[in-house]
Amino acid sequence: MTTYLAPVRDMKFVINDLADLQSLVSLPGYEEVTPDLAGAVLEEGAKLACEVLGPLNKLGDQRGATWTQDGVRAAEGFGAAYRQFMENGWNALSGDPEYGGQGLPGLVSAAAVEMWNSANMSFALCPLLSAGATEAIKAHASDELKARYLPQLISGEWTGTMNLTEPNAGSDLSAVRTRAVPDGAHYRIFGQKIFITWGDHDMTDNVVHLVLARLPDAPEGTRGISLFLVPKFLVNADGSLGQRNDVHCTSIEHKLGIHASPTCVMTFGDKGGAIGYLVGEENHGLAHMFTMMNEARQKVGIQGLAIAERAYQAARDYAKERVQGRPAGSKTGDRVTIIHHPDVRRMLLTMKAQVEAMRAFGYSLAADIDVAHRHPDEAERRRREARVDLLTPVLKGWCTELGVEIASLGVQVYGGMGYIEETGACQYLRDSRISPIYEGTTGIQAADLVGRKLTMDKGQPMIALIAEMRNVESQLDAGDNADFPAIRAQLASGIQALEQASEWVLRTIGKDPDAALAASVNYMMLAGYVCGGWQMARAALAARTKLRAGEDEEFCRAKIATARFYAEQILPKASALLTIVKSGASTAFALGEEQF
Repeated sequence: MTTYLAPVRDMKFVINDLADLQSLVSLPGYEEVTPDLAGAVLEEGAKLACEVLGPLNKLGDQRGATWTQDGVRAAEGFGAAYRQFMENGWNALSGDPEYGGQGLPGLVSAAAVEMWNSANMSFALCPLLSAGATEAIKAHASDELKARYLPQLISGEWTGTMNLTEPNAGSDLSAVRTRAVPDGAHYRIFGQKIFITWGDHDMTDNVVHLVLARLPDAPEGTRGISLFLVPKFLVNADGSLGQRNDVHCTSIEHKLGIHASPTCVMTFGDKGGAIGYLVGEENHGLAHMFTMMNEARQKVGIQGLAIAERAYQAARDYAKERVQGRPAGSKTGDRVTIIHHPDVRRMLLTMKAQVEAMRAFGYSLAADIDVAHRHPDEAERRRREARVDLLTPVLKGWCTELGVEIASLGVQVYGGMGYIEETGACQYLRDSRISPIYEGTTGIQAADLVGRKLTMDKGQPMIALIAEMRNVESQLDAGDNADFPAIRAQLASGIQALEQASEWVLRTIGKDPDAALAASVNYMMLAGYVCGGWQMARAALAARTKLRAGEDEEFCRAKIATARFYAEQILPKASALLTIVKSGASTAFALGEEQF
C-alpha cells in the first residue's frame, strides 16, 4: 500500500485563489483568519492525517469494529487516534466559540474534512456525524440543552449521531413508528433504529443521539414527526455523567466497506423507555433534522472527493513504479513504467482532472456557506443561501458518484494487482460505495434538485449561476496560451447544455413530473460536470495570473493543462447528457411492471 500525502499545495491554491479566503476576513468573527493561518492549519492537519489516521486505515478494514454485550469496541488504535484528534482541537476547528469552538471558516474545515476522509474514511465518519448533530442542536434546541451538550460535542469529548431509518422506514420517513411518550419534563422513547453510523463505541464517555419519533397524538406522515435528544448516559445538572440511559446497540452490520465504522442497530426503551428531550417544536422534527442532514450532505460530498483523491494517489504512485511493456511503436529497448502508456495516462488524467474539479467546487461552496451565515448584508446572505440550497444536492450526488467511478478506475490502473486486497485499491472502491447512498441516495438528491431547488424563485438561482459562468467564459481569451480558446469553446457548450436542460426541467416538472424525475439524475450529473468545468476554467485563469507574476511555474502550467484536459475530455459529457435529459421518461415507463 502507498502512503497518503495530503495535497496541501492544491488545497491552498483552491482556498486562496478560487474560494477567496481573503474575502472572508471581513465577515464577523473571521477577522484574524489569514492565508498564513489557514496554511499552518493545513500543514498540521496533514501530519495527523498522514502519520496517525492513514496507517490505521488498512488495519481498521481488516479487523473492523466489534460488537459485545457491553457495547461496541472501536477498531484497534482508533481510540488513541481519536483522543489525539480531540486533544489537538481538530473536532472544534469550526465550532462556535461561544461553546468552546475555534470559529474558523467552514472553508478551512472543508479541507480538513477532505484530509480525514482520504486518510481514513471509517474514522472520519465519527466527527462528521458529530458536526451535524452540533448544528441541529445549536439551531433548534433550548438554551438549557445547548449549554449542557454543545461544549462537549464541539470539543469532541462526546460524539453525536443521526437516528432516522427504521426497518420499515428508509427514505420514506413518513413511516417512522418510534414513539415518544411525555413523562414530566422529558419523554420516554420506544423503538428501533437501523443503519446508525457510530451509534455506539468506546472512544468517548458519551454518545448523543438525535432521534426522530412520534408523540401519541401526532398526525400521520412527516408532519407528525418530532426530534429528540437521547444521550447514552444521562447528564446531571452539574455536567457530570449520570446513569446509563435505556438505549443500546443490539448488533452491528457486516458491510461491503468502512468496516471500522460501526453501523448499528439501536434499540430504545427495552427497560421502561429511553429518556429523551424535545429539540425544537413538536411535529417539526423532520424540518429540524434537515439542518443536520444538509450539514452532512455537504461533508459527504467532500467525502466523495476525498476517496477519489486517495484512489488517484495510489494509482499514480503504482503507475510510476510498475514496469510493463515498451513504449508504443517500439519493439526493442528497455521496458518502461506503465505511466508511459497512453491509456494509463488517460486514466490518470481523468482521475486527476475530476478530483481537482470536485475540490474547487466543494471548497467554493463551503465559502458560500460561510458568507450565507455571516455576511452583514441580508440580501447577500440570501443570495448565497440560494446558491448553497441549489448546489448542495449537486455536490453530494455528483461528487459521490464520481468517487465510486474514480476508485474503480484506480483498480483498473493497477490491472490484476488492483483486484488483490493487499494493494489497497480494493478498499477504496469498497469504501466509496456507501457515499452515494448516505444522507439520501443519488436519486433522492436529484429529485430534490429538480423538484424543489431548481424551481426556487422561478429558477432565478440557476439563472444567476449561469450568468456567473458566462462571465468566466468571457475571460478565457487566447492571451499568451493556446489552451484558453479550447477551454472556452467547451465551457460555452457546457453552459449552453446546462441552460437548455434547466429550461426543459422547469417547463416539464409541473405538467409531467414522471418525465422530469426520470431525467433528474442525468440532469444533476450534467450540472455537476458543468460546475466542475466552470471551476477548472477559473483555476486556469488564476494559474495564468500567477504565471505572469512569475509564481510557481511548474504547478501553474500543470493546472492549465489539466483544465484543458477536463474541458476536452470530461465536459463534453454535459452535451451528451442534455439529449438524455430531454428524452425524459419516454422509455422509462415503456415496460409494464410484469415485464421487468
